[in-house]
Amino acid sequence: MKNLAHLEEKFDRLKSNKIFESFVIFIIVFSALVIGAKTYNLPDAVGQLVVLFDWFITLFFIVEITVRFLGEKNKRTFFKSGWNIFDTAIVLVSVIPIEDSELAIIGRLIRIFRVLRMVSLIPELRLLLNSLAKALPKLGYVALLMFIIFYIYAAIGSTFFAHINPQLWGDISISMLTLFRVMTFEDWTDVMYETMAVYGVSWIFYISFIFLTAFAFLNMIIGIMLGVMEQEQKAQLKEELEEELETEHDEFNKLHQELAEIKAQLALLTKK
Repeated sequence: MKNLAHLEEKFDRLKSNKIFESFVIFIIVFSALVIGAKTYNLPDAVGQLVVLFDWFITLFFIVEITVRFLGEKNKRTFFKSGWNIFDTAIVLVSVIPIEDSELAIIGRLIRIFRVLRMVSLIPELRLLLNSLAKALPKLGYVALLMFIIFYIYAAIGSTFFAHINPQLWGDISISMLTLFRVMTFEDWTDVMYETMAVYGVSWIFYISFIFLTAFAFLNMIIGIMLGVMEQEQKAQLKEELEEELETEHDEFNKLHQELAEIKAQLALLTKK
């Protein structure tokens, strides 16, 4: 048991080592470069070298995920983490030799997703992605309100501007695409001046739409994201504090156990 605990401690130190973490990130970036290289027409010798690199990367990821698993103190909770499940699934599917089969495209797609493993290794990226996932329900309501505004303005645009330029305002769906162009400021003044030649006050239509969408809704989205990110940061700090307290508690228990063993040995020596 002591040997296993000692081995587990070694793996735990290895997975927490900054040099090891940096090397894993380097391999992930290198993996992305290898995937990019496969999109070019390479000579046969270079193509074979790229395949060898790909298998080396896969083998390294197997070793890395094994180290992380063996270094986990409570192995039952290892697969309770969504990131650990994602990493393991990506690694396992990468091992399946499907390059020369009908599933070759799926194999390449899986290897592309290996780049996402960087998110699971860098806490700041995890924070951003978790914040985005938790903000989606609130952002959904903002998107719904934005769709309503788009729909109303598209209906107005089709009604008044369809005869001016049917390609931009012919029906409500095309009008919504035109409004998206206006919202993203893609040559929107050309669209506005075209309608102003017929309706001089049509600038009110565009300015009010831009204020509602590009300014108001954008600020709402930023506000929601900042609020969720703040909550996630607080939760992450709380989790880190709990882990530190748990580590200190484990160390205290180990010291207490060692002291008990020393006392027992002293008692035996005294009796002798």
